[in-house]
Amino acid sequence: MPQLAIDKDFLSRYAKLDKRIQKAVDEALEKFAEAYHAGGHLEKVTDARDPRARTLRITLGYRGVVLAPESGDTYLLVTVLPHDDAYAYIRSRRFSVNEALGVLEVRDETALESFTPALEELAAADSARLFDGVSDADLVRLGVDAGSLPIVRLLTSEAHLEAMAKMLPGGQYDALVALASGMTPEEAWAEVAKNLVGEVAPESIDPEDLTAAIRRTPGQAVFVEGPHGLQAMLEAAFDLWRVFLHPQQHRMAYRTSFNGPAMVTGGAGTGKTVTAVHRVAHLASRYQSGPPQILLTTFTKTLDAALRSQIELLITDPAQRERVDVRNLDRIAYEVVAAERGTGPAFPHARDLEALWDEAGAESGFSGAFLLAEWEQVILAQNLRTERAYREAARRGRGGRLGADRKPALWRAVLDATERMNAANQWTFTQVAAAAADILERTGERRYHHVVVDEAQDLHPSKWRLIRALAPEGPDDLFIAGDPHQRIYDHRVSLASLGVNVRGRSRRLSVSYRSTQEILSWAVQVLGTAPTTGLDDLEDRLDTYSSPLHGRRPTVKGCTDRDAELDCLVEQVQQWLDQGIEAGSIGISGRTRKVADAAFERLKEAGIECGTLIKGPGVRVGTMHAMKGLEFRCVAVIGVEEGLVPREPQAADGVEEDPSGRAYDVQRERNLLFVSCTRARDALYVSHSGEPSPFLPVR
Repeated sequence: MPQLAIDKDFLSRYAKLDKRIQKAVDEALEKFAEAYHAGGHLEKVTDARDPRARTLRITLGYRGVVLAPESGDTYLLVTVLPHDDAYAYIRSRRFSVNEALGVLEVRDETALESFTPALEELAAADSARLFDGVSDADLVRLGVDAGSLPIVRLLTSEAHLEAMAKMLPGGQYDALVALASGMTPEEAWAEVAKNLVGEVAPESIDPEDLTAAIRRTPGQAVFVEGPHGLQAMLEAAFDLWRVFLHPQQHRMAYRTSFNGPAMVTGGAGTGKTVTAVHRVAHLASRYQSGPPQILLTTFTKTLDAALRSQIELLITDPAQRERVDVRNLDRIAYEVVAAERGTGPAFPHARDLEALWDEAGAESGFSGAFLLAEWEQVILAQNLRTERAYREAARRGRGGRLGADRKPALWRAVLDATERMNAANQWTFTQVAAAAADILERTGERRYHHVVVDEAQDLHPSKWRLIRALAPEGPDDLFIAGDPHQRIYDHRVSLASLGVNVRGRSRRLSVSYRSTQEILSWAVQVLGTAPTTGLDDLEDRLDTYSSPLHGRRPTVKGCTDRDAELDCLVEQVQQWLDQGIEAGSIGISGRTRKVADAAFERLKEAGIECGTLIKGPGVRVGTMHAMKGLEFRCVAVIGVEEGLVPREPQAADGVEEDPSGRAYDVQRERNLLFVSCTRARDALYVSHSGEPSPFLPVR
């Protein structure tokens, strides 16, 4: 019986195919897997770069690319592409065996040939070469073959090497990247060989035996065990896509070491989270035993659960997985404070907390809401311990309308309120983080060797002080992923001011692998034109933000009232379901809980099963805030109307309204809508009742 292997890269692409094409792929592969003479279904291409490459008919307009070794009955499905693209692929690629690693390789020879003249011209103008200090013998021992050596010797910069990421075989490219980063040949070998299954003796490697090479490449090829195994594999393709790493992200995730904190930023869908999760896997591979040495963390329970599921998909070795602790920062802070005090902090309802602060501020003339915000956004944010420090502190984002003569009264009111909270064992999450950071600094305890942070833009400065206190300063201590354009909470942070310096160890991702270009182009307009400051204090722009994926433009639907809008929502969701979209791949969000709940109930009345955004089964429904960090094939954002998006400002809070502060609040509302819309991978539907939100792009 023939055996079919499937390239993991294809599984990531399968999840993005149109449902009709997916069904055709399923049928073609099932026939292929069941047929005894499977090779009979394959067609040769007369001008193929590699004569062992074949095409497999999927539909009239789509073809599979299959590697058919000259002997044996093992076949590798490499990819499925539109008809012309599949033939272009076969005419440009050649397959080979890495003679040092024994694994299967593929190179884009057409691209390499066209790139060579430009490299020759650059090399002629520069006497220095990137690999002058590395001998041919060392390059060969690392798997760089005779076909690659001439072009490798032309390279004059790392940028040119990076440009060849998709042209060179993966194993050879990884070895060259390791050498370019300053590793010795021995260190580079340890880096590229770490994912091999067992030792491969050089004399046992047959450069013509592609079947053996396929079996030595478990990280790239997955063998199908019968029709049921094929079905299970394809059903899991969307999960595999969630942890798929593109070449642009690979270098950051798998760099051997950083000599301090490192950061990756980028627009929605550029793979920041995936890069962070792969960085965790890279760090976990260093440890074989002991307690968790790596904390993967973020700011909400929703994202906590999503990150944990991605770690389970990516790290299959239970021993390595035990080295990773996936928990949000509030849980970590709670444990630290509870262990110190002997009892856990209590968190009052927001109404009760504001009433306590109202009482404390009654004589000073400040509302409880204003005092509480001043305490968290200024005093705790800047770690101010004395009245003098508060009087001298800047109130960025809080405006300059609080006169110096009123600061002493405000400080006394804050002291009164916090004393009342202490007496009642009432805490805020921000306060717990600040207390936990103080405890760790005082005791010198460092709970982890490495901390990896996702959605970093939404963390309060107190939580950054906690992060800094969780791991000792040194190589690979912190790895940070975030996007200031997705900042949806009122936390303004400068990492450098908190002792976290990422200058020189920061990289921006600019290609979105989630949403289509049509969705991105529309959603970016939602952000407006106000400049955005990144975590590294530099202006952050989305000028080069783009996607290689294309699809339909977002749909914007205006309705006369909420009932009509919900009827239209039901119609749209039913249409997606009828197209074969899985219910769990559809996400619905509203600006408020009331709007989200109304959608939930109307969908249920229509017989459409619903669940929360993180817990199914059924269509996922929740608020815009809860959409953070999630992704769906189809997304509906409802209630995007004037007066709700943005929400009307709250009543005066004891100080004359500050225009700059209001402008900041409005920008966060823009960011929130942008975040909700860019959760969509394939289709975006936006609706409103009455007048549309001023944030919506003009048609």
